[in-house]
Amino acid sequence: MRRISFGLAMMFLLVPLAGSMAEDAPVVRANYESARWDPIHFRPAIETATNEQCLACHQDILERRVLEQAPAGVKSSEALAWYQTLDTYSGAQDTLHRRHMVTPMAQELMNLQCNFCHQGHDPREEGPGSSATAAAVGSDAGFTLRKVVDPSQTCLRCHGAFPYEMMDLAGPWHEVRADLEPEDVKNGCQTCHEELFRTVRHRVNYLKADAIEKAAAESSDVCYGCHGGRAWYRNNFPYPRHPWPDMPEETPEWAKGRPTKSEARFLVGVEE
Repeated sequence: MRRISFGLAMMFLLVPLAGSMAEDAPVVRANYESARWDPIHFRPAIETATNEQCLACHQDILERRVLEQAPAGVKSSEALAWYQTLDTYSGAQDTLHRRHMVTPMAQELMNLQCNFCHQGHDPREEGPGSSATAAAVGSDAGFTLRKVVDPSQTCLRCHGAFPYEMMDLAGPWHEVRADLEPEDVKNGCQTCHEELFRTVRHRVNYLKADAIEKAAAESSDVCYGCHGGRAWYRNNFPYPRHPWPDMPEETPEWAKGRPTKSEARFLVGVEE
């Protein structure tokens, strides 16, 4: 008999199908096959799915912990993970989902929802263009080969490289930081970004803009953490250039073609 994970096994239990039931509807007997094809896993239902609806079946994703000891024998308590290298991270190593949703920093600065990354996944398809109806219904939009999420629209937003060339800095942050942060300056980023450039920022519903600005006043690691300090990629995300007071009329060459407003789904509930 094929073995399945604990999370999948839980879906054989009596659980409400969150995407297809009203809140006061009776519990439905769901097996794994019926659950995986529930409308909540597809657009448009997944676009408005809440964390509570997702975690009704996937709660185990937040209950998992990293191994105390790797198969090679290295203990997690004796190793320093790359995401622990900045002062903004505290505590022991943790799993990806917990770091982004339930750790102190995540709760203080982020407001990530499950559907920020998980925009639906068709169990039939693992490659774009493989469905006979894909072109007709547009289901390949945003599809990334063999990935459940599109990292170019999710991970890259906070795990891109530090674009020091665009800012006309002499080098990477670890090389120029000392020059921008003499003893009386806590955050060298604000030398330019407090009043001069890109002063309208983080106004999206997956971040807590006011909390970020407050924390950034105490340390540049708050800024650098998401702008190069935890880089997975060599490129950086092309952030929308929301107009700011006294914004130069001429657009730099590197910024031409960038949007001037964030995606509509990230502006829901955000004050202008």
